[in-house]
Amino acid sequence: MTNNSLRRGTVPLPDLLNRRRALSLGGAGFLGLSMPRLLAAADRSAGSIPSRGRAAGPAKSVIFLYQFGGPSHVDTFDMKPDAPEGIRSHFGTIPTRVPGLRICEHLPRTAEVMDKVCLIRSVSHTMKNHNSASYYALTGHEPPTDDIRLRDTIDLYPAYGSVADRFVPSSGGLPSFVSFPHVIRDGSITPGQRASFLGAGHDPLVVASDPNEPDFHLPELTLPETITPDRMADRRAMQSLIDRQLRMHEFSPQARGLSAYYDKALGLMQSSEIRRAFDLSDEPAALRERYGRTTYGQSCLLARRLVESGVRFVNVYFSPNIGGQSFSSGGWDTHGFNNTRQYPILKSWQLPLTDHTLPVLLEDLESRGLLDSTLVVWMGEFGRTPKINDNISRDHWPHCYTVLFAGGGAKRGYQFGASDESGAYPELDKVRPDDVAATMFALLGIDPHAQIPDRLKRPHAISSGQVIEGVMA
Repeated sequence: MTNNSLRRGTVPLPDLLNRRRALSLGGAGFLGLSMPRLLAAADRSAGSIPSRGRAAGPAKSVIFLYQFGGPSHVDTFDMKPDAPEGIRSHFGTIPTRVPGLRICEHLPRTAEVMDKVCLIRSVSHTMKNHNSASYYALTGHEPPTDDIRLRDTIDLYPAYGSVADRFVPSSGGLPSFVSFPHVIRDGSITPGQRASFLGAGHDPLVVASDPNEPDFHLPELTLPETITPDRMADRRAMQSLIDRQLRMHEFSPQARGLSAYYDKALGLMQSSEIRRAFDLSDEPAALRERYGRTTYGQSCLLARRLVESGVRFVNVYFSPNIGGQSFSSGGWDTHGFNNTRQYPILKSWQLPLTDHTLPVLLEDLESRGLLDSTLVVWMGEFGRTPKINDNISRDHWPHCYTVLFAGGGAKRGYQFGASDESGAYPELDKVRPDDVAATMFALLGIDPHAQIPDRLKRPHAISSGQVIEGVMA
């Protein structure tokens, strides 16, 4: 399969209403919550452009496991044991359940579930900085510049989950898009984690609490002890009166949506289904141990609970940062160590954590009959250089890397595309992040060429990529 060249476009800067000012005018102070901003049901009719049709996709939900920092493909899932010294990994390979497929020796549990996984080994782009490459990975749209200073602004494209909320929102008052347990950043907040020009009503519910903490709960969904639901409803009525008096509906479409923000927030706060979905104490202790008593492990368990309850799109971030000089925390960016090696941290932290969570998540979804309807995506912003540097490490390499799909209509035990003999460039079936995005949308039943409007109601396709037909079952 050869992909067509991708279309590129620009998005104008929407002159959005100052949200803080709008909330102040609307009397939001009594809430003391971030929910109205993060989880509001947008005024979907304002300026909307219908899609070109939605087919029934095999995936009802997506769990997007984002590996911030850029995992080394040639030390994990696309190893080159026959490459010369200075390129081949310091790790050995082991067989998997897929005949002929070998992966890193430090992923033995993952090897046992590779028959559930589709490896895409030929993903490629040119963004070498974490923020720009991550924006590309989190939205499927190439950034305007490859710059570490790329900032999170409303002129950029929305996150995948925000698009899902626009076209296939969850039902029953559930949030469509949830992200946790971090807001990621490399210096500044990494763009691509929210709805941007699509509108604040499609922002994710951001859960900044650690699911591994004994007292994990959602303060965003809890009323202060001094406020009863009846009292909150009375205050909501007063806020509606203030809105009418201030004629907020004349300000902008964003202001017109604020009323729905409060209604959705109140509904969530009183929803027993939401509370149950986030109650990890309801899980057997043995299963919690299987996922691992780590922030990432319990986040993966929480992701399973959320898609089981009907949440459409869940972002789980491996780490809040790209990584640093630590052997027990941080993301996959390991080339910053001074006069030491990347391999100890890979062996002591990233690979064991991956091997303790990914296979358990896939097996748990499968045992509950959820894997066929849940697409699990495991990916970072780029791979790592085939050539090992002077610090016995690898540097940023976007020109070829590996992405994992599992479930949700993707082929099982399958390898799509191939890298060359050193893992430097695609040799077969080059794929761009745009194509990964188009394929995710298609599996969710969203037309990849569906359109969303900017502030001037000019249409923009949610993806300029091509569906990777070869990975679809």
